[in-house]
Amino acid sequence: MRLTGSVALVTGGTQGIGRGIALRLAQEGADLVVTGREHDEKSEEIGELLRAEGHRVHVAAGDITGMEVCKRLVDETVAEMGQLDILINNAGVHNTAPFWDISEEDYDLTMGVNLKAAFFITQFFVRHVREQQAQGAKRGGKVINISSVHEEMPFPRHASYCVSKGGLKMMTRNLAIELAPLGITVNNIAPGAIATPINQELLDDPDALSSLTDRIPLSRLGKPEDVAGLAAFLASAEADYVTGSTYYVDGGLLWNYSGQ
Repeated sequence: MRLTGSVALVTGGTQGIGRGIALRLAQEGADLVVTGREHDEKSEEIGELLRAEGHRVHVAAGDITGMEVCKRLVDETVAEMGQLDILINNAGVHNTAPFWDISEEDYDLTMGVNLKAAFFITQFFVRHVREQQAQGAKRGGKVINISSVHEEMPFPRHASYCVSKGGLKMMTRNLAIELAPLGITVNNIAPGAIATPINQELLDDPDALSSLTDRIPLSRLGKPEDVAGLAAFLASAEADYVTGSTYYVDGGLLWNYSGQ
């Protein structure tokens, strides 16, 4: 198991892609802290599933649009687990509206969860790594951001979502350079259309689903497991020389894009 002895924090880890990543990292030997907006049935369920893998698990909750929650989640992880080695910035939201109808509230929420939270949770993670290194620790860390094909591909009626993912793309590139001397790698995984609750409206619309899969060269939506396998690789020592890149998990959608 490639991640034995490591501790991973997965934001938005109670459902969808985050849930799939948490389960895969546990299967690879990692101890896990997963977060959600609140403690609910989904968080209890993922906690039980992860514990069944035989590893230490902690489930935390909070609104990560606030810096104090970002700090608390990192501090809580270190307090519960004694260390933090892998950060998965997975939590994400999006809304659908014409550009001229997007409200300030919707914009702030999208940017707050998708970009601001990833920025500041990463900052607190890096501070933890630096503190450990100042005390003689030799290890660095792994930051894996769950971005989207829409960091690259326009998506009309989702302007704030695209802006947030474009920002995540540049944050990844910049931090990969700045944090390399600390032994911290930073990469993006950019899923395409994945069958998760965030795409429930699409899944419930047969015509829209068929139109989309017709544009995907592999002719299907992705699964959380398709993303989780790549996350496990990037979190492992096998990817120690990999940093500053985006890896698309989209069935070929991006390069076959023909407009909306």
